Amino acid sequence: MDCGTSMVKYILFIFNTIVSVIGILGIVYGVLILKSIGTIEVNGMEGFPPQALMPLILISLGSIVVFISFLGCCGAIRESVCMTMSYAVFLLILLILQLTLVVLLFTNKEEFNNAMGKVIENAWKSDTAQEGGVFDAIQKSLKCCGSSSALDYLTYGKPLPSSCCSGSCLIPTNYYPGCRGKFIDLMSAGSENAKFVGIGLIGVELIGFIFACCLANNVRNYKRRNAY
Repeated sequence: MDCGTSMVKYILFIFNTIVSVIGILGIVYGVLILKSIGTIEVNGMEGFPPQALMPLILISLGSIVVFISFLGCCGAIRESVCMTMSYAVFLLILLILQLTLVVLLFTNKEEFNNAMGKVIENAWKSDTAQEGGVFDAIQKSLKCCGSSSALDYLTYGKPLPSSCCSGSCLIPTNYYPGCRGKFIDLMSAGSENAKFVGIGLIGVELIGFIFACCLANNVRNYKRRNAY
């Protein structure tokens, strides 16, 4: 095999090894965030709070990246046209999905914030602010109170639960802010970071896609020449 093809082969292998490490680090980082958020307990059942959405997406994306990168490493080192082209196709699909997501995050920020607000509003309405219910668990996790503010409890004629306050609920200055605004701010900050990380990943994946196509084409041509 010619020098150029061999160089592309090893560059692709090193490239995917680095990307695999980045994917593993992304998984570890997501797990650490998830661990710091913890779980909430509702009616004896444990689950993740709404703010766990971002780390769960990060863990899922990291797992996909590790799988695709492993396929790329194997395809490059074994000089397999089938595996290399499969890697290129998977990478292209991932690239398109990420590009779509980034564009949506840039162009639909208001809709995204409204959707996140609806999550809290629906949790508030369905749970009717029961002590020990879903919304009470959200308040403990986010350190917030009510859908919009502590005044929401007055609408229902209910006393403030302990999850609404930092210390005694008899002192108004101890009230936490509303859950809707706090959740939107948290998810909005996460989406801002996701946009720029996504752009970086798209650039990296595009380079990997080009190298994979070049390697597959060179290996195919080399095998075709040797067949004569």
